[in-house]
Amino acid sequence: MACTAATALLATACSGAGAGGSSSDGKSINVLMVGNPQMEDIAKLTRSTFTKETGIEVNFTVLPENELRDKVTQDIATKAGQYDVATIGAYEVPIWHKNGWLHELGSYAAKDNSFDQDDLLKPMVQSLSGSDGKLYALPFYGESSFLMYRKDVFAEKGLKMPQRPTWRQVADLAAKADGARPGMKGICLRGLAGWGELGAPLTSMVNTFGGTWFTKDWKAQVNSGGFKEATEFYVDLVRKHGEAGAAQAGFTECLNGMSQGKVAMWYDATSAAGSLEDPASSKAAGKIGYVYAPVEKTDSSGWLWAWAWAMPKTTKNADAASKFMLWASSKKYEKLVGEKLGWSRVPAGKRASTYEIPQYKKAAAAFGDITLNSIQQADPTNPGVQPRPTVGIQFVAIPEFQDLGTKTTQEISAAIAGKTSVDAALDSGQKQAEDVAANYR
Repeated sequence: MACTAATALLATACSGAGAGGSSSDGKSINVLMVGNPQMEDIAKLTRSTFTKETGIEVNFTVLPENELRDKVTQDIATKAGQYDVATIGAYEVPIWHKNGWLHELGSYAAKDNSFDQDDLLKPMVQSLSGSDGKLYALPFYGESSFLMYRKDVFAEKGLKMPQRPTWRQVADLAAKADGARPGMKGICLRGLAGWGELGAPLTSMVNTFGGTWFTKDWKAQVNSGGFKEATEFYVDLVRKHGEAGAAQAGFTECLNGMSQGKVAMWYDATSAAGSLEDPASSKAAGKIGYVYAPVEKTDSSGWLWAWAWAMPKTTKNADAASKFMLWASSKKYEKLVGEKLGWSRVPAGKRASTYEIPQYKKAAAAFGDITLNSIQQADPTNPGVQPRPTVGIQFVAIPEFQDLGTKTTQEISAAIAGKTSVDAALDSGQKQAEDVAANYR
């Protein structure tokens, strides 16, 4: 059974090989994953390929990003053991490794001669490794962030997009592109609350505006300086020229808006390009240009992320789970997607060899090089203009950030909706950040 579309934002249970729960005989595993297009694809392909070859049934549960984070954290932290595999990212891996929640996966990869661990991009390996240098998650796809825009609309309006725009230039272009087509807005920016939703693009903007959540000596900076300036800019831009219903719009809604011609620009994950360039699902395929993440005070501002497969220590099906993860992150799987679904839809951003495949290079001609360059340029250790107490570009690598980031973005999302002011939202975030900082000073 194929997953229903993630665009419906519904919690969906689906199976790559028939219904049924996980069992300890190694013939069935439960996989919890985020509802992005790449995950929809693997749910469609698993039964006829992986299950057919191995006899291992894969029962998928697909959730919107915020719900996924709550569900997987609860399951792993409480050692409920409901899932054998879950998608997590660069934020969770080092923290959960420290808590002893994850299986080490490097040894499984080393035993699989066809996996080719050396082919994985170094930024991905580093972000998914524990403090002991071992790999604790296998990347499904990697991403940075960039700005996407409608080339045809810009040409009609006589607008020119710089290869490395500033946010001031982006705001000016958004104003001029607003209304270029009936019902088209100038830009889409996430407004949906969540540290990994609104928090991701906003924090990358905060960095380049000269702000930070915390100084190196753990002083909260949420309601002052570059943080305040960036947030005011972000809220003002999305309220004036952003998508309809912005306070409820996350990655999925912006993807829909861009692919259906409802917005002229979109700043978000580089992984979106594969879906935008798929003629079967995007009306904008072939009409989009891609440039580097907008900046202000820094040379670059793209984030670094990987949705990756992790195995909780509670699993009773480690062998079957590892076989699935190795297959899902392999060159073989990338080739399968390219041949069955189209080369633009390959879950890229994790392997150097992907960018040398002739069919992929052709399909990704508009965005492949800039995606790879953005991933390689991303610097989680120094993303802003001042030293930081932890690594991380669009997040702060401490356990408390999941709650802090979500609560603060809830207030900022309310400001986007006009239910509160930016000042009130940031004052609330500052108080919470100060409480967190007190634990570290």
